[in-house]
Amino acid sequence: MRINLYTDGACKGNPGPGGYGIVLEFQGKKKEINGGYTLTTNNRMELLALIIGLESIKTNQFPVHVFSDSKYVIESISKGWVFNWKTKGFKGKKNQDLWERYLLLHPQFKIEFHWVKGHAGHPENERCDVLAVFAAENGPHLIDEGFNKT
Repeated sequence: MRINLYTDGACKGNPGPGGYGIVLEFQGKKKEINGGYTLTTNNRMELLALIIGLESIKTNQFPVHVFSDSKYVIESISKGWVFNWKTKGFKGKKNQDLWERYLLLHPQFKIEFHWVKGHAGHPENERCDVLAVFAAENGPHLIDEGFNKT
């Protein structure tokens, strides 16, 4: 048994209004989550989708398979870059606030990452895109407090 976490981020302009979309799947049941921000970036939304998805999981008893079309997110973690950034104090790196938030979650789960090609017909990735775009375009829009700090 495993938990599947599908994520996507969207931004209308970069920076611009943004949103994230999440589909959580466990034992045949799905839960959808999305949210929008007034001013942010695509990479922040991609990363925030992962973070909020993990924060929404109520157990760490099962492995979590993360599916994302963001090479920024997948490679930063799977290639270990983010762990090196942390040891160097994130000097010169963007999105420190979100990476630090992710790093608090990382040891709580057994995570396996899967990159999926965006806009290529993967049903859950396409659904996450719809959720993210809707949130970016329609809100409600929150303030991305960390955006101006990056």
